[in-house]
Amino acid sequence: MKVSYHGHAVVKIETKGKVILFDPFITGNELTDLKAEDVKPDVIILTHGHSDHLGDTVELARKNDSLVIANAELAAYLGWQGIRTHAMSIGGAYEFDFGKVKLTPAIHGTGLMTENKEIIYLGMPAGVLFTAEGKTVYHAGDTALFSDMKLIGERHPIDVAFLPIGDNFTMGPEDAAYAAELLKAGVTVPIHFNTFPPIKQDPQKFIEMLPSGKGKVLEAGESIEL
Repeated sequence: MKVSYHGHAVVKIETKGKVILFDPFITGNELTDLKAEDVKPDVIILTHGHSDHLGDTVELARKNDSLVIANAELAAYLGWQGIRTHAMSIGGAYEFDFGKVKLTPAIHGTGLMTENKEIIYLGMPAGVLFTAEGKTVYHAGDTALFSDMKLIGERHPIDVAFLPIGDNFTMGPEDAAYAAELLKAGVTVPIHFNTFPPIKQDPQKFIEMLPSGKGKVLEAGESIEL
């Protein structure tokens, strides 16, 4: 399994001949190395419906006939636009031919803000546990620190955890470091930082809060082999 980071909260997993893309905010993301026209995901997994996570989902899914996995409300919203979806809810898991997906809690907001000054409710935000080839990757989505991260780590041994550190909208480095302690992942990678002025952070300072060898900053396009 190859796991790569592509700026903000964009994560790509390549396994079993499939490309799985998390939160494909590519257009308008100055920190990504990806170009939307070059990305060909078989599967898109969404943690929630904010524009910096929903991103290019509709265009990518239409172009590539990608399966989009999301919470039930967000899946319905995308399904109405002709997108092929699989709806889930927090706490539920499903075994696909490319791996197992389980949605976990995340403490955050949700909804899409329209040009008409309306907010479309798009279900509860989530984290994602993805398991394939005997390895587990945890994408926490946008979240605050919460104590049940300890249960997530105990019940699902995690090889790589992607945790937001940006603060303002999510937990910051200090809370994320405590989250890493609760999760006990093999390695923790910071995400959701430096994209916008309110979430400017030094990721290396976050790594220094973790035990030696337990954290890694990935530049856009860098990967980990599991």
